[in-house]
Amino acid sequence: MTKSKGLLIILSGPSGVGKGTICRSLCRENDTIVCATSLTTRTPRRGEQDGVDYFFVDEKKFCELKDQGSFLEWAEVHGNLYATLTGEVERLRQKECDVILEIDVQGAAQVRRSTDEGICIFLLPPNMEELWQRIEGRGTDKPEAMQERFRNARRELMEVWQYDYVVINNTVSEAVNDIKSIIMAEKCRVERNKQFLKSFVGKGDGH
Repeated sequence: MTKSKGLLIILSGPSGVGKGTICRSLCRENDTIVCATSLTTRTPRRGEQDGVDYFFVDEKKFCELKDQGSFLEWAEVHGNLYATLTGEVERLRQKECDVILEIDVQGAAQVRRSTDEGICIFLLPPNMEELWQRIEGRGTDKPEAMQERFRNARRELMEVWQYDYVVINNTVSEAVNDIKSIIMAEKCRVERNKQFLKSFVGKGDGH
């Protein structure tokens, strides 16, 4: 089939569900899948690297980029600002990379309003008890912050109806395989291969 720009994949889900782990695993297994690096105003966690895990910026710089129209989406989550750079996403897609946006439901809604090219996947925990254990097990937040994340998670789950696919994160390997299957199915859509099909079988008459 003819070459075309990469897919735009939106991966959302509540805090603690494992979005980051899933994204990293997908990128390790396939060098044509890349995770867009987000900007954030939050403080780096232990082991996080600027330009790798996030672009860490102060609020002033964030607002300057926002005013310049540099963001595909942006959101305030748990008191911190996050955003995705439009130019970086398009640059990667033009290189035929499938770009994953690991973003919250607010950001996903903005992307859906700005483009119809996004493939929206909602990552679910096996159950809410498991989600709480994952949030607690991170060991990066105070009890009040953990409770807030859990309350927000319940609200975010109501947005699942706005997504194209749902994947349950029972294990990382299962979730990764499910998402790879979604990507493969999307690449085989007739709509995405019209140019090739027209050259191969002609325009056709609908019969």
